[in-house]
Amino acid sequence: MGYNFERCDAYLDKRNEFLGTEPVGKLLLRLAIPTVAAQIVNMLYNMVDRIYIGHMPIDGKLALTGVGVCMPIILVVSAFAALVSSGGAPRASIFMGQGDTPAAERTLGACFSLQLVISAVLTAVLLLFNEKLLLAFGASENTIGYAVDYMNIYAIGTVFVQLTLGMNAYITAQGFAKFSMMTVLIGAVLNIALDPLFIFGFDLGVRGAALATILSQAVSCVWVLSFLSGKRSSLRIRRENLRLRPGIILPCISLGLAPFIMQSSESVISVCFNSSLLRYGGDVAVGAMTILTSVTQLAMLPVQGLAQGAQPITSYNFGAGNRARVKKTYFLLLAVSLSFTVILWIFVMLFPQVFVGIFTSDADLLPFASKALRVYFAGMLLFGIQMACQMTFISIGNAKASIIVAVMRKFILLLPLIFIMPHLAADKTMGVYMAEPIADILAVSFTAVLFFFQFRKALRGMKKPGEGA
Repeated sequence: MGYNFERCDAYLDKRNEFLGTEPVGKLLLRLAIPTVAAQIVNMLYNMVDRIYIGHMPIDGKLALTGVGVCMPIILVVSAFAALVSSGGAPRASIFMGQGDTPAAERTLGACFSLQLVISAVLTAVLLLFNEKLLLAFGASENTIGYAVDYMNIYAIGTVFVQLTLGMNAYITAQGFAKFSMMTVLIGAVLNIALDPLFIFGFDLGVRGAALATILSQAVSCVWVLSFLSGKRSSLRIRRENLRLRPGIILPCISLGLAPFIMQSSESVISVCFNSSLLRYGGDVAVGAMTILTSVTQLAMLPVQGLAQGAQPITSYNFGAGNRARVKKTYFLLLAVSLSFTVILWIFVMLFPQVFVGIFTSDADLLPFASKALRVYFAGMLLFGIQMACQMTFISIGNAKASIIVAVMRKFILLLPLIFIMPHLAADKTMGVYMAEPIADILAVSFTAVLFFFQFRKALRGMKKPGEGA
């Protein structure tokens, strides 16, 4: 194309200097608002599906439960996107902070190719084995038909999900939060418009919801790739960077392993929750779990969006050796995240039926899920600490600590508690739900202590501005 790459790279380095110079509070607000909005909107993909499906006049409750059983698989698909992007995007930001734009673009290109490979493998697995997976994940004879109908169509759009979620992180990493917000906004608006048309207008039911989702993701995917290939982007997908180089890929996978564990383990956790709940509470308890998961997404995605807004600031300044801005960004992220989770916790405790009522009007499910939500959400008020610490670990490239935190919360604490608590509680079904808040409180305590020591160590090891990369 006739570019002078050296001159172009110097220009691009300067374009990202605002991450290291603009006041942290103002910058976090500038990046976080679009990112939070994007996270809320992104949640609408599956949430809107569930709202429409839950209000279907015939078998709405069973259809909702069937789609809910699909969620563990959908979470795994999203987790593979996070495996690559959540490791690659912070590394790209750190390289930009060091003034090494070519290294950042090599990271982008290699991660793009890796996600194409992962997409092909996931699509094949989902199309061949989805029924067996869904039965293992808690589908019953009453709900398996709805679950298979949804997943057969969703599987075809796996590549769009992978590239949209994965590559959008590199737009955010550059500080272009408004453009990354547009990615999910375009898809979500289209999904909201297509859902009632396909579900009710064409009478496709759950298949219509899945079709609306993958078409929306396809449009979002086109938007992301056109941006990362165009002149507006500081980092561009270039043909010469598409090779799968182990020296680039392996550090990204290592850093992305914690987000992958956090998200993919949700599928394992969902299987355990659904199997235990099916044993003690039947389809109503499993259906309630679908709603609880949705409300948790409503609670956590804004916090995740805030943390993702802070990521390019932290990573860039960590690469540039600016200790003061790294510390200030973390403490500001901690204060805002914790405030949000505390306020949300208060509203959920006071008005659980309002949150549950978004997803169902069923006379049996509404009061049961409202009671379960109070129990399930009891430890969520402190979760802002967990999110701020974990994202900062990832932003500064501390793969080991981020993996330890993820494994501790999900596998060491939550997984055993799902099976232990029913034997300790008078109400066995509510005992299953109690596993979540107990694990959250213990995990936050562990993470806070680990972060105190690891963050101080990382700050001491930073190079000062001007010391070089």
